[in-house]
Amino acid sequence: MKVLIIDDSAEALLLAKARLAQESLEVICANSGREGLDTAAAEMPDLILLDVDMPDMSGFTVCQMLQQSPTLCMVPVIFLSGSQDARDKVRGLDLGAVDYVTKPFDAFELRARVRAALRTKRLQDLLLTCTQIDPLTELGNRRALDAGLQQEWSRAERTGTPLALVMVDIDLFKRVNDHFGHHGGDDVLARVASILRNQCRQCDRVFRYGGEEFVLLLPGESAASAANVADRCRRAIAQWPVKTVKGVVEVTASFGTADSRQASCSQELIDLADAAMYNAKRQGRNCVCLAQQPQLRRAV
Repeated sequence: MKVLIIDDSAEALLLAKARLAQESLEVICANSGREGLDTAAAEMPDLILLDVDMPDMSGFTVCQMLQQSPTLCMVPVIFLSGSQDARDKVRGLDLGAVDYVTKPFDAFELRARVRAALRTKRLQDLLLTCTQIDPLTELGNRRALDAGLQQEWSRAERTGTPLALVMVDIDLFKRVNDHFGHHGGDDVLARVASILRNQCRQCDRVFRYGGEEFVLLLPGESAASAANVADRCRRAIAQWPVKTVKGVVEVTASFGTADSRQASCSQELIDLADAAMYNAKRQGRNCVCLAQQPQLRRAV
């Protein structure tokens, strides 16, 4: 697991890093509050050891900003301070820190407190994972999409690279449920989810948006390049009928693509891709449309 130490003292950073050397952790360091926030956003640590007294920004302010971040608010914070003042400890814990260690810290105590915080973080992550997985398709659900989209949107803003979003809707899915039953519909959803996952890169993320809709997040891609991925998925879905206990289901899907350069916020990105997907429906289904730029239907 990854631990970030934020302290303006080079000596304190080296000491804390040395104290944790036996814990088989990846330890990264930042020597100011601002650098610490930037490093946390880039590295997504599992635990932050945070000095209270720093010249550019106090640890209390850094902790507040971490708590306000949708991607970092769940990262546990342990304050490090030379102050014995109980009011500082109370303030740090009230701000959301999980622990408060006084300098100079005992090596055994520091490692024990770090282990305890990381155990809690592991359980927290496990619980969060369980609440973010769709049990039928084993894809991330809408809650996972909200978190993943915010994370990728922040990354795109930070790096200046585009982020493409693809909205997918299975065509005439109600007819599938009507003719093949809900078990047949579940078989179709599971097969489409598997195809979408297999057609994407390892860095891409696939979610079940709800009902018969799915979302693909494609970091570094434009709406146009995402349309190529979407068309590959479209052809794969159309070429693999789904066998159910009530017969074989011919399945197609409609796709809409948009990218972050077309949107002012993550919700607008979803809305643009959704509008493009409905445009694909109006064009006869089983096709791919770009936001504000329809793409001609291709033969299966």
